[in-house]
This record gives sequence, structure tokens and C-alpha cells, in this order.
Amino acid sequence: MKVGFLGPKATFTELAVKKVFHGYELEPYRTIPESIDAIVDKKVDLAVVPVENALEGSVNITLDYLTHVVQIPIVGEITLPIKQHLMVHPANKERWQEVSMVFSHSHAIAQCHKFLHTHFKGVPIDSVSSTAAAAKMVMENPEMTAAAIANELAAKEYGLEIVQKNIHDFDYNHTSFFVLSEQNLDFESISGSAHYKTTLMVTLPSDQAGALHQVLSAFAWRKLNLSKIESRPMKTGIGNYFFIIDLEMKLDEVLIPGAIAELEALGCGVKVLGSYPSKMVDFEK
Repeated sequence: MKVGFLGPKATFTELAVKKVFHGYELEPYRTIPESIDAIVDKKVDLAVVPVENALEGSVNITLDYLTHVVQIPIVGEITLPIKQHLMVHPANKERWQEVSMVFSHSHAIAQCHKFLHTHFKGVPIDSVSSTAAAAKMVMENPEMTAAAIANELAAKEYGLEIVQKNIHDFDYNHTSFFVLSEQNLDFESISGSAHYKTTLMVTLPSDQAGALHQVLSAFAWRKLNLSKIESRPMKTGIGNYFFIIDLEMKLDEVLIPGAIAELEALGCGVKVLGSYPSKMVDFEK
């Protein structure tokens, strides 16, 4: 089987893939939409893309693409500890504090705000498609005296020197990645995890006061634990939103279907985006 992921080589997404999908053929893609489209185009059997970071929240392009553009089920989730390092071209190792530009993914930049504000105040900071793309850019352009924020695998892959380790602002820095596939993938057997989540997309009736309260009540009285509720714009006008809701259980035959039926009776639209095993992996192993 072939696994598509957000590339280039040595992204955190590839690290997550390698922790779970042993012996699979891997194919990097330049962007999250390209990674997901590879499933639609039958170029890969599944794709792994980032969806949420503990410090910076949701990766909106992933959620929007899955809810507005494609109809691909979530079949698994991988959560990976994130360690951000500052790295430069070997030729610039001794003068790393004089770099004229810092490159990284927007989430990584935000995760390292305190470090950047302290050490590189006034230095231009440019967002690129991934942390690995930043590392690749720095390696290919030593004359820029630029730095990248990326992981240790990227430093090794692109021959960069890590000059400051663990520069993220908070110790608990994790990112979750969705595993997407149109096939009946047994992610529980692959990952070894039996901890399940179910993700729903809920739209509210436009003319009913207190609808969100009623939505939450449908889960509360059934004692269904919500680990996340997040609003996203419908892209149809100001004030029009839908909700992404994560339940901490597998889709059953009674409780969740009962809650969905109650929501639909209230005039809500409900779509199950996936019911899937969630795997926490150890960065060091």
C-alpha cells in the first residue's frame, strides 16, 4: 500500500507516518490539498495530514478541505510530540545569531514566538508550506544566511546544523494527524490502538433560538463525552457556521445514532466524518 503525506521529506507528518506505517511505500506531496487529492486520483491508498496542534489549534485547511471539497472518511488519528529546533547551513553555523531571515511553517513559527521575539526581533520571518520545506530552502541557499525551524530528521535529511534545540514556547507540544482513506483500512490492527474517537459535522437550523444548547444537551443527557467542539465558517455569509464535534467513543448502535436522530429532529444537519482509532506515539522510540 502507498501512503501520501505532507512533504517534502522529513516533515513532522513523515515522522508520524513512519511511527505507524512500517514497510509501506511513502509518497510526499507539496501541500495538504495535494496530499488529500492523491486519494481521489487513486495515486495513494491513504493520506496522512496534520489537523491540530496543542499550542496553535486546528489546521484549518485540513478541516475545510474535508468538509467543503472532498468526501473522504477519517479512518485513524496519530498524535506525535513535537520538538522544534533552529538550524542553519553549516557555512553559517558560527554566526547563526546574525541570520537575516527565518523560515518555517506558520504553526511552527507561532509555537516559537517567545524565542523568536527574544533572539530575532526585527528579523523577517517567512511562512512556507512545511518545516521540511524551510530546511530544504535554507540548505539550497547558503548565501541568504537564513535559519529554519524544523525537526531533527529535517536537519539530517538536508545537512543542516542545529544551533538551538527545543525552542518551542511550551513543553507540551503535540500535533495530531488524520489518516484518510476510501478503503476499509483496519487502523486498529495497524496502530495497535483501541482508543476510538468519532467526529461529526453539525449544521444548525438558521431560525431556531438556543439550537447550540439543544445540540449539546443531546450529548449530555446520554453521557457522551465531547473532547472538542469547534466552529468553522460555512463560507456562505457572515455569521453562518457549522460545528466540528469530537466524541470520545466508537460509533455504536444506540447512543450516537440516537443523538444524531435527535439533532436531525431539531432541524440540524449531521454528517459522520469518521469513527476511528486514535494512536499516541512516542517521539523517542
